[in-house]
Amino acid sequence: MLLIHCPYCDETLPEAEFTYAGQAHVIRHPEPSSQTDQEWEEFLFIRENVKGDHFERWRHFHGCGRYFNAVRNTVSDKFLTTYKAGAPRPQLSDLKEGGE
Repeated sequence: MLLIHCPYCDETLPEAEFTYAGQAHVIRHPEPSSQTDQEWEEFLFIRENVKGDHFERWRHFHGCGRYFNAVRNTVSDKFLTTYKAGAPRPQLSDLKEGGE
């Protein structure tokens, strides 16, 4: 079972409390109607498929209901950190234990 920390509730709870909401820090074009069909398709469907540390978006579905971001290693399933939506991306080198 994964344990996930909600940065809003400041609680660490089982993953059943949360829902995965895709890749974090995906920026929508300010004028979507100006995009070609191919550009819009890439925005909607093409995401990184990282083997390792990945920036993700989660929602505390059975709690506060808010979205937040997380850094999770896709190989080990270990969460390196969680942080509030809108906060800047943390540096991965700062999250590594012992400077790994």
